[in-house]
Amino acid sequence: MEETVSDRVRRVMEAASASQAAFAERVRLTPDKLSKSLSGVRRFTSLDLALIAEAGGTTVDWLLTGRAPSLPSFAARTTDETVPERDKVDQVAQRYTAAYEVLELLGRLPKLPALPDIRTELALHIDQGRQLAEEAARALAATGEWETGHESDALIAAGAKAYGVDVAITELPDGVNGVTWQTDTFRLVLVSPSSVWTRQRFTLAHELGHILARDAQDPMVEKRIRPGRVKDLTEVRANAFASNLLMPAPVVQDRFHQAVAADGQLGRDAFAHLVVEFKVSPSALAVRLGQLGLIDRDFRDRFRVLTAETCHLVAGAAAEYQRQLAWAESRQFPARIAGGLFSGYVAGETTLRPLASLLEMDVDRLHEVLEPERKGVVDAPTSDLDAKDPVFTP
Repeated sequence: MEETVSDRVRRVMEAASASQAAFAERVRLTPDKLSKSLSGVRRFTSLDLALIAEAGGTTVDWLLTGRAPSLPSFAARTTDETVPERDKVDQVAQRYTAAYEVLELLGRLPKLPALPDIRTELALHIDQGRQLAEEAARALAATGEWETGHESDALIAAGAKAYGVDVAITELPDGVNGVTWQTDTFRLVLVSPSSVWTRQRFTLAHELGHILARDAQDPMVEKRIRPGRVKDLTEVRANAFASNLLMPAPVVQDRFHQAVAADGQLGRDAFAHLVVEFKVSPSALAVRLGQLGLIDRDFRDRFRVLTAETCHLVAGAAAEYQRQLAWAESRQFPARIAGGLFSGYVAGETTLRPLASLLEMDVDRLHEVLEPERKGVVDAPTSDLDAKDPVFTP
């Protein structure tokens, strides 16, 4: 006989070594309600299941389906032969997959927008990267969130709106710059905090390129991203995408000619202002100018040894540099995921534990932050207004 939700709830109670009355109190149900739910007379609400899962150290998905939580496996695709501390990478990703599962069960997982098609007649991956970047630039601009030269947070917001890509800046093991994974239900990019914000910004664009090219059907772990020094064609395409998205040829050419017209040649000061405008590293900009035939190798080599900090100082933009640095070094969580989990909590569909787990916070501390007036207040049993809750039949 197939196991039911009630059977799995009983297994949780047995594992907790608690009487039915004691367990009912723990999950904020009256003994009568729990008894009726176990017998099938009353249906478990989504909040009931969330509290039972929390008490039993399991997931709502397991209570409903008996299915183990989906676990990422990052063996399939890496940018190096080894992945440092693979288990730690898995643990980080699991926080997000667990959040996606909760949102899906609550019916709060946003529908994913369509991705652009790769033009197959473009045989070179560099050309494919450029094509994807041109299409992405139009889609991102249409959101009203991002244009060339905008900061990284604007790129993240536009990517979420245009393509449903969730981005987190979160601690990853040493040596891992990014993690990218896309399925039929989510598109996820994890990037580590960095003191080199121009590199982090390029990494964000690079990972977005992987998503749009559908490279991350299997989870990808990326170590150092090195434009121009990789042989993997998908990496070549992602690098070309990032370069064309952050430094589109028409805009770069226009700004270059304006600078030359003003000074007669591209001097250090004019180059520094271009670095500030495009928010890339001097090396990346110098290489891009060389690729477009705007400067020769001598100029390229002279400019690429500069630092982003020096360029911002020369351009009088030291405060902007420090602001970008502070943002890049801090943790950022995907607003859509966190907002969906919190909305589910406010609607009484789940507890705060899924959100606390995502944010790596103690759930009691999160309660204090979100509801300081409730500190020290004992929750009363759930009300009889079950009809207002989404319900699941055991």
